Amino acid sequence: MSKDEVQHGIPEGVPVVRCVAGGVFMGLANLVPGISGGTMLLAAGVYRRFIGAVSELSTLRFRAGSIAVVALIGLAALGAIGGLAGTMKMLVIEHRWVMYSLFIGLTLGGVPILHKLARPIDARAVAGTVLGLALMVGMFVFSPDETVHRHSMGFMFAAGVLGASAMILPGISGAYLLILLGVYVPILASVDRVKGAVIYGGDIAAALQEWRVVVPVGIGVVVGIAGVSNLLKWLLLKHEKVTVGFLLGLVVGSVLGLWPFKVAVQPAETALLEETLGREVAAGPGVNKDEWPLEPFTPGAAQIAASIGLIGVGFAMTMGVAWIGREKPKRD
Repeated sequence: MSKDEVQHGIPEGVPVVRCVAGGVFMGLANLVPGISGGTMLLAAGVYRRFIGAVSELSTLRFRAGSIAVVALIGLAALGAIGGLAGTMKMLVIEHRWVMYSLFIGLTLGGVPILHKLARPIDARAVAGTVLGLALMVGMFVFSPDETVHRHSMGFMFAAGVLGASAMILPGISGAYLLILLGVYVPILASVDRVKGAVIYGGDIAAALQEWRVVVPVGIGVVVGIAGVSNLLKWLLLKHEKVTVGFLLGLVVGSVLGLWPFKVAVQPAETALLEETLGREVAAGPGVNKDEWPLEPFTPGAAQIAASIGLIGVGFAMTMGVAWIGREKPKRD
């Protein structure tokens, strides 16, 4: 990615198909812990256009090309998120080791993409990689514990900012950060309830009950995208090697939190409550399966083999998206 390309923003002509495809992939990526929305835009060949467009609009420079790029990518991403949030939540809860194995492969598929951007590798790229890897290790080790009030509006706003920031950084997954913060499933569940209330029930009042999650997360997303787009544009302009190396470290380190062999275990007290009162009556914290704590388990040989196979499938999927965008300039 040349400094001139970053500085002058969006070229003439908006590639509608690529923007829509990139937006769909971006939306799906932000439902998947491990894969980066930015990596998907990069692979689809519209990443530079998106960063330039958001940077222009956030500094009140309204051009038709910028508006079109952001609208196409944004609407496609929102459609993918709204349509598949419930399905993704169900798959993660019911088939965690399968999905996490796939997520690891999807994540690692971003490594060769970023490695190409960092070539030729020099001391600055290596330093950036080490820094990014250290950051992800720190996030994994010092992730918020159960004493943090995860459902407050302030925490949800912060989650939206961090998730959106990661959403447009090639290499780091917004959904992965939400997992570390402990709000991934609650946010998916809230989005799915809003969709169900509006589309299937026509119950606007029920949808509005989710405002304590949807509104702060939504505001955080807007703030995160605008802020990081401008920061990333400046960093790529002034410190390209270190920045790309840093992103490479982020993607490698992000697999730390995706150990697949974990299972949700129902707390004994909620199991007893359900047995005594029945699930319909015993509503409260810890009753829903998405709130159960996770515990590691020892996999069998078949599960290990299947997990490795799924990692390969995920890797191939990310590389397949990169293949779709193969006609773009080499250092896009």
